[in-house]
Amino acid sequence: MTRDDSLPLDRQLRQEILLARERIYHFGQPTPLEKLIIPDGPEIWVKREDLSPIKAYKWRGAANRMATLTDIEAARGVVTASAGNHAQGVALAAKKLGILARIYMPRSTPKVKVDAVSGHGMEYVSIHLTGDSYDEAVHAARADEKQTKAVYIHAYDDLQVMAGQGTLADEVVLSGHGPFDAAYLQIGGGGMAAGVSTWLKTYWPEIEIVGVEGEGQASMKAALATGKPEPLPQVDLFCDGTAVKQAGDLPFQICKDSLSRIAVVSDAQVVSAIRTLWEGLRCISEPSGAMGLAAVIADKEKLTGKRVLVVLCGANVDFLQIGRIAQSQGSSTRKNRTIRVHIPETPGTMLNLLDSCFSDIDITDFQYAKTDPSEAWPAFTLSSDDPADLAALPAKLNACGHEWQDITGATDIAFRAIPFRGDLITNPAFLRLDFYERPGALHDFLAKRLTGNANLIYFNYRHSGERIGRALIGIEFPSPFERDAFLMAIPPQGEGYRLCEPLDDAAASRLAFPCKT
Repeated sequence: MTRDDSLPLDRQLRQEILLARERIYHFGQPTPLEKLIIPDGPEIWVKREDLSPIKAYKWRGAANRMATLTDIEAARGVVTASAGNHAQGVALAAKKLGILARIYMPRSTPKVKVDAVSGHGMEYVSIHLTGDSYDEAVHAARADEKQTKAVYIHAYDDLQVMAGQGTLADEVVLSGHGPFDAAYLQIGGGGMAAGVSTWLKTYWPEIEIVGVEGEGQASMKAALATGKPEPLPQVDLFCDGTAVKQAGDLPFQICKDSLSRIAVVSDAQVVSAIRTLWEGLRCISEPSGAMGLAAVIADKEKLTGKRVLVVLCGANVDFLQIGRIAQSQGSSTRKNRTIRVHIPETPGTMLNLLDSCFSDIDITDFQYAKTDPSEAWPAFTLSSDDPADLAALPAKLNACGHEWQDITGATDIAFRAIPFRGDLITNPAFLRLDFYERPGALHDFLAKRLTGNANLIYFNYRHSGERIGRALIGIEFPSPFERDAFLMAIPPQGEGYRLCEPLDDAAASRLAFPCKT
C-alpha cells in the first residue's frame, strides 16, 4: 500500500495507521485494556500503555516513523527533542534498526527518563541535556538537524508518528470491549489525540472524543479558540509529558474536526486520579498519564451508565516525585480545610481549643511557633469524609469567641514556613515524637503530659499516611529545674505517642534566631 498525498489529511492518516500495523510490532507488543471501577461512576476501561516496552505509548510513533527511513536517511542518523517518553521510543527504535540518534532533552527531565533513554538506546544514542523546557530542547535539536543534515523525528507533528500512536486505538477496536460512548485523550502536542480519535471515529462514528489538557498548558484549546496553533507565554511543568507550548500543525488539523471538546484539569485533579489508578489497578502513573482519568472523574455524573475509554499513556515518574505527589493537594480522598486561629499565649489554651472546636475532626497538619508574648496563631489543616463537618467549623469557632482565618491553600502552609521568636522562649525542651494516627492522640498527649506551667511553644506535624505521624514539638518552662524534671519523668511511650528523642541544645538553637528590639 502506498501513500496518496492527494487525499484529505484524515484519510491519509487512516491509510498510514494501516501501514503502521505492519511495522510497529517488530518493536513491541499490544498492551491490555483493564476495567477500572469507581464509586457511582461510568464503566471505565484503561488502555495500559504503561505496560509497553518503554512504559509509555510513544514507542509506537517513534518506531513507525524510523521504520520508514530510507537507507540514505538512516545513514545520516536521526535527531530529536523530547521531554522523555518520545526519546525512549526513538532510542528503542535506534538500537533495533542500528541507527545513530542524538536526543535533546530539557535539563529538568526526570532522571528516570534520562536513564531509560540511555538503557534503551545503548551505544546508538547520545543524550544532550539543554535548556529548561521542551521548546528550548527543540531549538537545539533543530540547530543540530540544520548543521548535520540528520533526519529530525518530531514527537507529534508528523504523519507517521501520529499513525503509530493510532495503533493503540486499533488494539482497542480489536479488543472486543467496545463500542465506547466516549474517549478522554491527553493532549501535549496532539499527536496521540489525532491518531487515536481518527481511528476510533472510523469504527464508532458517534463516539464523543474529549481532548484533555492541564491548567497552564492548554495549547490545543488555545489553538481551537484562535483558529491556529500559537505558542503559550509559559507552560506549567507538573504534567511534564504534556508540557508543550504550541500544539502541532498536523494534529490541530485533525483535532479541530475529531474532538467534541477540550477539558482542562488541575494538578490536584491529576493527583487524585493517580491515587484512583493506584487504588483500582495497583499501577503508578506519571502525572500526564492520569490526565484523561482526571477529566472523567470530573465528568462522572454525566457519564453514568456510559462506557468510557482512557489511556494511561505513561508511567515514567521519578521515584522522588512519587513522594511529592502523595503529599500534594488532591492526594487525599477526604475533604480538607486549613484554619488559623487566634488564641492567648498561655498554658492550656491549645488544649481548650481542641476540646471545644476540633474534638470530632481529624487534624492532618499542625503548624505553630511562638511569635508574640501574649498572642498565638496556630494553623490546623482539618480533614473529614463529610464536608458538613468542615462547614460547621466557623460556627463553632465563632461560638467560642475565637478570631480565625481560612487559609486553605496558603503558600506559607504548603512550604511549612513556621516563624519563630527565639528571644521569647525560656527554658525550652524540644522533642521528636511519633503520634499514633487515631482520633484523640494529640489531645491525650497535651492533656496528660503538658500539665502545670508547661507551655507549648512549637508544633510541626503533618500526616504522612503511615500508622504514625511524626512531629517536632517545643515546650517552655518557668525554670530549668521544671524542664529537667519533665524530661526525666516523661515515659518513652505513653497514651497516643512514643518519644523518639529530645533535641540537644545545639539542634534546638537552630530552629530560631533571636529577634533584636
